[in-house]
Amino acid sequence: MTAGDGTARIAVLFGATLGLSGADTATISATTDDIERAFGVGNAEVGLLVSVVTLLGALFAIPVGVVADRFRRTRLLAASVACWAVALVLSGSAQSYWWMLVARSLLGVVTAAAGPLIASLVGDYVPGYRRGRVYGVILSGELIGTGCGFVVSGEIAGLASWRLAMLWLVPVGALLAWLIHRLPEPARSGPTRIADRSGRDPMPRMLAERGIRPVERMVVHDDPAKRSLWWAVGYVLRVRTNVVIIVASALGYFFFAAIRSFAIVYAMRQYSIAKPVASLLVVVIGAGAVAGVLAGGRLTDRLLRRGHPRVRVAVPAVCLLVLTPVLAAAIASTDVLLAVPLLAIGTGILAAANPPFDAARLDIMHPRLWGRAEAVRTALRSIAETSAPVGLGLVADALSTVPQGWTYSVLLFMTPLPVAGLIALLGLRTYLRDVATALASVRETSPGSGG
Repeated sequence: MTAGDGTARIAVLFGATLGLSGADTATISATTDDIERAFGVGNAEVGLLVSVVTLLGALFAIPVGVVADRFRRTRLLAASVACWAVALVLSGSAQSYWWMLVARSLLGVVTAAAGPLIASLVGDYVPGYRRGRVYGVILSGELIGTGCGFVVSGEIAGLASWRLAMLWLVPVGALLAWLIHRLPEPARSGPTRIADRSGRDPMPRMLAERGIRPVERMVVHDDPAKRSLWWAVGYVLRVRTNVVIIVASALGYFFFAAIRSFAIVYAMRQYSIAKPVASLLVVVIGAGAVAGVLAGGRLTDRLLRRGHPRVRVAVPAVCLLVLTPVLAAAIASTDVLLAVPLLAIGTGILAAANPPFDAARLDIMHPRLWGRAEAVRTALRSIAETSAPVGLGLVADALSTVPQGWTYSVLLFMTPLPVAGLIALLGLRTYLRDVATALASVRETSPGSGG
């Protein structure tokens, strides 16, 4: 990926888009105690401010997926980022808890656009053999944005107010909307890309060498963009690898969504440190996640080119399985000097699973279904995530009188991680057949195929 071929610009802009969402969520975490004092609420109510965004994002992701497969995506994404900035203005000016909850609800509606639109655009901008690496950069933007939310918003809240801690993101969103609006719309189905086309995707050759055949009953013979929403939803849920990835990633994000919402509060209470120190520690841990997400994308693309076709499913499965003991040791420790390196390593392992999973989802789906397939995944994953911040808040409140109550609460919310790793292993059996099916569907529906 180089600046000259345009891919770097795409990755940075899309990473910044996800970064805005991460910064917003981190801002809620960084200002949790301020919001609780301002509106007289507890941990569960603050968790709801995060969960309502996720829930409404899930509900509105499906309609966005429909338009992503049929209309100009760059303009839609730019408009959604602009509306996001407006919603953040309403959040920062809230005069009551319910006002903020309504403003956050609007934010959930507009953030639903990011997942389906970005997935569809990446598929058409970037060749298949480079998508893991590009997704690594994009997802690192989300992590960097989250870190900025913790540090910058936390500092602004301490020096000025929690309202300004939210409002500083508004001009960033406005600038990003303008830059995305200027992007060229890529051709559908990937034949014309901004990215360099000098390399060749090794996947078709590896499938042929291994004699992998498509699942004939799943091969699409007409343009799926013209099919109904219900047909599309049913189809993407019949692709077995897609279901495996949805379930495994949802379980991983369940833990991430829970701990991200209370990271500052947890660090302050677990290690008896001040808020500015807690914010810096979260940034150090986040740096491990950034390193992991970049390494995960690069590693899997390299292994794919070296002849390992299942690597985009195998690497995430291994990451999820080895993650639990590392994080458990970190969370159980009350020694900050021991816990922080372990947490940085653990979050890096967790983050490394995401770029190959995201690239694999594009591999197994017809390009004219990318928007709706991502919308279905976003909706189902978000529904699973929605309960995490509220749930962790409720458990922490219930254990508030118990010594190390926060430790027990976080350890409880780690239990889905090894389950996610075992589920991901199931995808090793179906991934190559589903890739072959997607390629056969593209051939059948391409102009002049007679399909």
